Amino acid sequence: MFNTIFATVLLTLCGAQQRRKNVLFFVADDLRPNLGAYSGHHAPSPSDPAMYTPNIDHLAQSSLVLQRSYVAQAICSPSRTSVLTGRRPDTTRVWDLKHYWRLVGGNFTTIPQYFKENGYRTVGMGKIFHPGKHASGNNDPISWTDPYFLGEDDYSKNRLLWQAVTEAEERQTPLLDTQIADFALKTLNEVAPKAKSGEQPFFVAVGFHKPHTPWNYPERFEKYYPLDSLELPDNYFSPVGMPAFAWHNFSRLNTYKNVEPYHLHDVGAINYTFPKNLTLLMRRAYYSSVSFTDYNVGRVLQELDDLGLANDTIVSFWGDHGYQLGEHCEWQKETVFELATRAPMMVKVPGVTDSGMVTSQLVEFVDLFPTLVDLAGLPEMKLCPENSSQILLCTEGKSFVPLFTNPNITGWKNATFSQFPHGRNGRNGLDVMGYSIRTDRYRYTEWATFKPHLKPEWNKLHGIELYDHGIDPEENRNWAQEPSYANLRSQLSKQLRAGWRYVNV
Repeated sequence: MFNTIFATVLLTLCGAQQRRKNVLFFVADDLRPNLGAYSGHHAPSPSDPAMYTPNIDHLAQSSLVLQRSYVAQAICSPSRTSVLTGRRPDTTRVWDLKHYWRLVGGNFTTIPQYFKENGYRTVGMGKIFHPGKHASGNNDPISWTDPYFLGEDDYSKNRLLWQAVTEAEERQTPLLDTQIADFALKTLNEVAPKAKSGEQPFFVAVGFHKPHTPWNYPERFEKYYPLDSLELPDNYFSPVGMPAFAWHNFSRLNTYKNVEPYHLHDVGAINYTFPKNLTLLMRRAYYSSVSFTDYNVGRVLQELDDLGLANDTIVSFWGDHGYQLGEHCEWQKETVFELATRAPMMVKVPGVTDSGMVTSQLVEFVDLFPTLVDLAGLPEMKLCPENSSQILLCTEGKSFVPLFTNPNITGWKNATFSQFPHGRNGRNGLDVMGYSIRTDRYRYTEWATFKPHLKPEWNKLHGIELYDHGIDPEENRNWAQEPSYANLRSQLSKQLRAGWRYVNV
C-alpha cells in the first residue's frame, strides 16, 4: 500500500500545497488497446492497422501508460462496478448486467462518492456506471453532487450494426458521444472558477459509449481506414484444444439490419467466420469508432487546457474491457482471453508524468481507486478483509503510485486475476465460472462449477486452459494437457485457487 516514502516523493514532485488536484476521469466502452500508444510489441493484434488516435496518444506522452492492465471481468457492469468500488466481482456479487452492488454485495463507497465526501464537486455524464435501475440504481445518484447527464441516442433505433453519419446528418441529429463531449465542455466551464480559486476541486467523469456497438460515427473517420488496407485476423480460428466453456456466442450480431442481407447461419458457433468483406467492414467500423472517441477526448482535453486547469488536474483514461474483432473467430468480449481482459489505462499527474512514463508491470483495474485516492491526497484506503460486505470503504486492489517513481520496480504484482461466468447452454449464466490468472508469461484458466453455491467448486472442473505467451502471444494453442507443462500447470493451479490476496499481497 501507499507508504510514507512514496507520500514524501509524491508531495515533492507535485508540490506540497493545500489545494487538492482536480480529477478528469475518462472511460471508453469496449476499448481494447487499439491506440497509437500501444503499438508495436504491445499492439493487441499483429493484423491491426496503425490507429489514428492523436489526442489520446498526446495524453499518453504526458502520462503513466500501463501497457499490461487487466479487468476483473470482460463485460460492462461487472467490470465498471469492480473499478468504481475497488472490489472484485465475487465481492460485489455483480457478474451480469442485472444486479446493483448496493443491493446484492454491500453498500460500497464508489470513486466519485469518496471524492464527493472529501469536498469535491462530482459531475457524471455518459456511461460511467452501467446504466439503468437494476444495474446501478440509475447511475448511482449518491455518487454525484450534480444531476447526471445521459444524452439521447437517436441512432441506435435504426438497428444498424455500423452507420457512417454524414456531417449534415450530425448537424441535424448529434451523435450521443458528441452530446456528452458538449456537456463536458459546459461542465468544465461551470466548475472552473471555484477550482481555480481553490474553493472547491472537481471530479468530472466523462464516459463515452464508443467503440461499443452499434458503431455509429462521423463518416469522415473512415478515411483513416481504407478497406483495401485492412486485413483479416491472422488467427481466424479458435485456439487448438480450447474447452467449449471458453467460447462466447456472438449470435446477436446477426440481428442488425445491415447484417441480415447476408443470410448467415450458425453465427456465433465455435470457429464460425463471417464473410471476408463483412469482417473488414465491421473492423473498419470499430476502428472509426475508436478515432471518434479519440476526437471527443481531444475536445475535452483542449477545453481543460484553454481554461487554465491542465496543470492542476489529474487525468485518468481507461477502457472498461478489451474486445475481440475476429481473432480466434471470436467477437465482442465475454471471455477470459487476453484480448477481452486487457484494456488500456493511463494516468496523467501534472509535475510527475510530464515527460511521459511507460510500465509493462502487471496492473489490475481494481488498483485504480486506491491510486487516485493516493494521488489526490485523500485519506488512505485500507485493504479489505476476506469478508467486507459490511465495510463501506476498503480496496481489493493495490495503489500503483510506486510505479510513478519507478515504472520498472521489481516485486510489484506477480499476477492479475479475471473471471467470466457461463451457463451450461453456452450463453450467459452462473453454472460455471472461468477463473483466469495472468502471470508475466502465462495465462492459466480453470472452468469450475459455480452454481448453486456461488463459489468455485474446484473439484468439479469443466475445462482447463494454459497459454504460453513466451512462444504463443496470441493464445492460439492450449498447452494444459501437454506433459511438458504438467509441473507448471500444477503450480499455476495452486496460485489461481489461492487467489489474489495470497499471490500479490
